Amino acid sequence: MGLEEEIDKIEEEIANTPYNKSTEAHIGRLKSKLAEKKEKLQNQSSAGGGTGYSVEKHGDATVALVGFPSVGKSSLLNSLTNAESETGSYEFTTLDVNPGMLQHRGANIQMLDVPGLIEGAASGRGDGQQVLAVVRNADLIVFVLSVFEIEQYDRLQEELYDINIRVDKEPPRVTVRPKIKDGIKITSSTEQDLDEKTISDVLRDQGYVNADLNLQENVDIDRLVDGLMENREYIPSITCVNKVDLIEPDYKEQVDEQLRERDLDPEEVTFISAEEEKGLDVLKDRIWENLGLIRVYMEKPGRGVDWEEPLVVEGGTTVGEAIEKLGGEMEERFRFARVTGPSATHDEQQVGKDHVLEDEDVLKLILRR
Repeated sequence: MGLEEEIDKIEEEIANTPYNKSTEAHIGRLKSKLAEKKEKLQNQSSAGGGTGYSVEKHGDATVALVGFPSVGKSSLLNSLTNAESETGSYEFTTLDVNPGMLQHRGANIQMLDVPGLIEGAASGRGDGQQVLAVVRNADLIVFVLSVFEIEQYDRLQEELYDINIRVDKEPPRVTVRPKIKDGIKITSSTEQDLDEKTISDVLRDQGYVNADLNLQENVDIDRLVDGLMENREYIPSITCVNKVDLIEPDYKEQVDEQLRERDLDPEEVTFISAEEEKGLDVLKDRIWENLGLIRVYMEKPGRGVDWEEPLVVEGGTTVGEAIEKLGGEMEERFRFARVTGPSATHDEQQVGKDHVLEDEDVLKLILRR
């Protein structure tokens, strides 16, 4: 029996096993084995060669446009950036990953028009694994849905989950430390719904015979397995609904209801028309906000503040980390800095490397000669 058949058999058994306290341990072991089999299949597919998709990361952040064929990703990319992605009304217009650069609020944001996904992409259909591998390197996923097919969101989520991308989730607060002897020891800072035998069985299925496991949250089976695996990616997302120019106003209520059924707040979903370039300014702002970037304006000796090209960094960046990004000899020559703006208690506050910067701070570095 091949790996794909083994995976199908395990998935079928999980689906047919009612979940309750008496079956919890059995289902846990099945899910653990399923994760192991899927990882082997993905590794086999990766080793199998083929053209694949590879895009070098550029700019301050990378955003992947993810959607099924013909939802308008290519038109959207062209409207947001300087790219020239081929567009058409037929399926699979995009055969390669097309990059473009969105310039917004002083940031250069790399946008990737990922080839239209199809069901079964995670198991290799339509170069699906190579396509999804590109998404794993993104800082933000933008789901692009057709206003007529909101249900596509469910399938996109499933495909990303199957390629070990966890959308809008934080990594499990699970740490495991292998050791030489003494078996498995479990400590937890909170009460667990799973019993110790189930947890120990899952650890053994993942190859841990002697290990210390620390749980800092109440985990279910899926979160426990994710916490033990090293190949999970945790990526935030936003959703936009395209082709709104093609619907009547009263149809919007039906669309809103379909979004709510998927725990998507219609107020937080961006409605756009890529063809007519409507709603794109709102989408740009939401991309910026969800990337968590900030702008730091550098005051340069003898030239004043550079308001045109800010240093774009992640929120929570310290002065020291900003200096690292600037590069050169600044780190060695650094004496102190002066900050004016939201993070400062007063203009030109003197700070050290540990000072945390905020959006639109003005930073002046005082360096040794």
